[in-house]
Amino acid sequence: MANRHTINLTVDQARYSDDVEPRMLLVQYLRERLGKTGTVVGCDTTNCGACTVHLDGVSVKSCTMFAVQADGHEVTTIEGLEHDGELHPVQKAFHECHALQCGFCTPGMIMQSIDLLNEHPDPDEETVRNGLEGNLCRCTGYQNIVKAVQAAAKESSTAPAEGVA
Repeated sequence: MANRHTINLTVDQARYSDDVEPRMLLVQYLRERLGKTGTVVGCDTTNCGACTVHLDGVSVKSCTMFAVQADGHEVTTIEGLEHDGELHPVQKAFHECHALQCGFCTPGMIMQSIDLLNEHPDPDEETVRNGLEGNLCRCTGYQNIVKAVQAAAKESSTAPAEGVA
């Protein structure tokens, strides 16, 4: 039996303690152990960004991070964005701006967009495109994705005392 390590982490505001193999990727842990299948496996090389989640509020590509590296940290997946039946403002904007086609890249795009908006609350088109360059959309839906990110920024700037994330 391989060495196992106990990890303790918070995923989507729920605490977990599990024994994992040291080589288990975070994306595998999220999908296979916790059923967080919205975190998509696309390339296993950090090229596509479909596996993007937040680690302590910052986007990371979970296909090249070991689950043991998340020990003691807080992970947010696409499933953890919705609160009390309400979509996150970025999720709403993606829906309203038709910023998805096949949907494969959408979870990672949304997670990266939230991180981008935390750093740049009112991004211009170039800032959005540069901020999302590590996430690929094979359906070429970038124009509507850019519109959605900017729409979410506008919505957040008019929301009373509420940030993007």
